[in-house]
Amino acid sequence: MRIALVLHPTRSSSAGVASAIAAAAKERGITIVTSPTDAPRLPAATPWDSDAKADFVVAVGGDGTVLEASHLSRAWDVPLLGVNAGNVGFLAEVEPGRVPEALDRLLASDFRISTRMTLDATLPDGTVVPGLNDVVVEKAVSRQVVGISVSVAGEDLVEYRTDAVIVATPTGSTAYTFSAGGPLIDPEIECLVVTAVAPHNLFGRPIVFGPTVALRIGITSDRPARANVDGRHHADLRPGDAITVVRGSRPVRLVRLAPGNFARTVKEKFHLHDA
Repeated sequence: MRIALVLHPTRSSSAGVASAIAAAAKERGITIVTSPTDAPRLPAATPWDSDAKADFVVAVGGDGTVLEASHLSRAWDVPLLGVNAGNVGFLAEVEPGRVPEALDRLLASDFRISTRMTLDATLPDGTVVPGLNDVVVEKAVSRQVVGISVSVAGEDLVEYRTDAVIVATPTGSTAYTFSAGGPLIDPEIECLVVTAVAPHNLFGRPIVFGPTVALRIGITSDRPARANVDGRHHADLRPGDAITVVRGSRPVRLVRLAPGNFARTVKEKFHLHDA
């Protein structure tokens, strides 16, 4: 078995946890590879060859690291496991103390797969950028709102004067769109959620669409904007520019060691038992 480790780029705890993973993997005859960038931080691993994919991708960090690793997991079409070396999140499945157990269960195929819908965003230059959480079109100047239109399957729906418009997957419903008032959505459901951030409109409710629609997000004002996918900036947008967001061509498969229960996860992450 080969496991590819993706580390948080700066957090020192990630390198420490990754070293523990590498040591436990060696005891079990598992080969550990990592990116050329991460290799100096993990002497026990060898840099991966992009032509020789691993059996699993393991992200060591928080939810942001899992998002970063999801691109490799999706490209290789292999399962992804998150090991938490950061703050408590929704995507990192395993705490560091459970790493030996997790490796044993990977070897025994004793886990389940949570298949997560992804997004593909087509930028104005034709570049297609994949994402797991969300696509955000936002204002480029902090003190200005921007005009952003939303069209669905060729039908003009609404034009917002707003700080941003978010198109999220159910996985992304626990992230930025939730803080903007969007719903929490069970990741077993497939849909697209459109949420405007601080809209200057009479209508500003989030809208949930089926997974097969094509959404066009356009800039209608004379103010600049920018497009981000999973928190990464990918394009500066000018008046008249638009991006298209559709269901991703390939899902991300997350390794889950515990039985799936979205209600329990929400209760634990938001400490609802303390309410």
